[in-house]
Amino acid sequence: MNYSQESLERIEKVKNLKKAWISPYANKFDKKNSLDELKNLSEEKFSDVNFLMENWAENKFSTAWRMMTFRAHWKLSFAKIKDFSWELQIAFVRDKVKIRNKNELLDAIKVWEIEYTAYKFIEKIIDLWDFVWVKWEMFVTKHWEPTLFVNEIQILSKAIRPLPEKFHWIQDQDAIYRQRYLDFTMNDKSYQNAVLRTKIVKAIRQFYWKNDFSEVETPVLWNSASWAAAQPFITHHNDFDQDFYLRIAPETALKMTTAWRFERVFEIWKNFRNEGSSPTHMQEFTAVEHYAAWWNFEDNMKFTEEMFDFIFTELWISRKIMVKDKNWEAKEVDFWKKFEKIDYIEWVKKESWIDISEFWAEDEDELRDLIKSKWIQFEWMDKMWTTTLIDYLYKKVLRPKILWPAFVYNYPKTMQPLARQNDENPWIVEQFQLVVNWNEILKAYSELVDPFIQAENFNVQWDALERWDEEATAWDDEFLLAMEHWMPCQSGWGMWIDRFVSILTEQDNLRDTVLFPLMKPVSGEEKVEEVGE
Repeated sequence: MNYSQESLERIEKVKNLKKAWISPYANKFDKKNSLDELKNLSEEKFSDVNFLMENWAENKFSTAWRMMTFRAHWKLSFAKIKDFSWELQIAFVRDKVKIRNKNELLDAIKVWEIEYTAYKFIEKIIDLWDFVWVKWEMFVTKHWEPTLFVNEIQILSKAIRPLPEKFHWIQDQDAIYRQRYLDFTMNDKSYQNAVLRTKIVKAIRQFYWKNDFSEVETPVLWNSASWAAAQPFITHHNDFDQDFYLRIAPETALKMTTAWRFERVFEIWKNFRNEGSSPTHMQEFTAVEHYAAWWNFEDNMKFTEEMFDFIFTELWISRKIMVKDKNWEAKEVDFWKKFEKIDYIEWVKKESWIDISEFWAEDEDELRDLIKSKWIQFEWMDKMWTTTLIDYLYKKVLRPKILWPAFVYNYPKTMQPLARQNDENPWIVEQFQLVVNWNEILKAYSELVDPFIQAENFNVQWDALERWDEEATAWDDEFLLAMEHWMPCQSGWGMWIDRFVSILTEQDNLRDTVLFPLMKPVSGEEKVEEVGE
């Protein structure tokens, strides 16, 4: 690796500290207080600064975190430390501070050949971005700023690379995604969004537990790709000497658990789809999926509204959220309103003048010609079969126009081989999607549990695969076998957590909602350049 001159100087400090038997990387620390605890301290907890200047502090509090700023003066110095919760000013007085080294409390310390007073050690050896431990009492400056009067300090972890000057406010998008530690240190909104994501996932789990769901785990590797209309990732199992698929969704496995006596199950896990990247799509993403015996898709509509109400209420999230629409214009989404219901077939017909319910699985050429006759185009349409053509037609003419939270329902049977067809109209399936700001947030349907119809649907999908539709669903013998033993009537539901979080945090790009978005690898030299040294 390449290092800047400042980093080389810090490395030398580490070496000299170790030679002096001072550990620059502590084994552990028993943190007593967070900075957040100090926000609401009552006045009696504060000490008089004049008393502290004349007497020894009693060390009422102790904490540890990163040194953010430092201003040295002749006798008095100020710094700021920042932990996960807050940033706070600290003060060092020349004759009132000591260095802790392991179990020793020292007024001075020799580093290599130079002896430093504790005050000078702080100024010369401790650098910005180092993690330090401090003991203090609280006082208020003449400008009414809460300040920590530091009595003891210890280095807990030495920072080798400083934050680059040009990243005082992280602007480089590539650096933001590759080096979250830079972004989260300097951009509190990025960090708070990440914290909110963890709380959202926690609230989702709480809601499931409240409604008697069991959390289960299903395989990531599967021997067929029969879970959704998407191209899978393929990996090779060396021991079995066989290719396996990274799961597109846990759908069939979760449904199979209902044949094993589970009535309500859910899973929060990673899914993988080998498709294009965009601000609204990632190949690796987090989803939550559940299945409830004895429900149909209408029960899941009700469940969805109840879950959203629980999350907004539990986390005190505003129900009026500003988002950017397809044209990047700011619009308000109001989650106070009852979710509207939009008929998929009727609205696609209204927007395109094409009745998609009239087309069978093998009618792709006729449908493609009709779409082109309406002057509608989308990429790769010449290689798509009927199901994919209908899906992309919907995404082209209807979905971009849906800003408000809406349930889109009434899908053609050919669109979903795992969904239950409607009893009154066997050419549609009982399915819905929740769309917010032209993003599909979740999908649900009444599940198909008739093994005879399921086998027929698999045959149709298999025919599509033979005709090179890479997104068609593959045959799954194990799933069909479980269904033939017995499978209760049920409804399944799956939500893209990354998309949901992006809406609630008002983010334009899904990568802004995850800690480690997948990026193309770069060379070693480029990596050093990213750090900005």
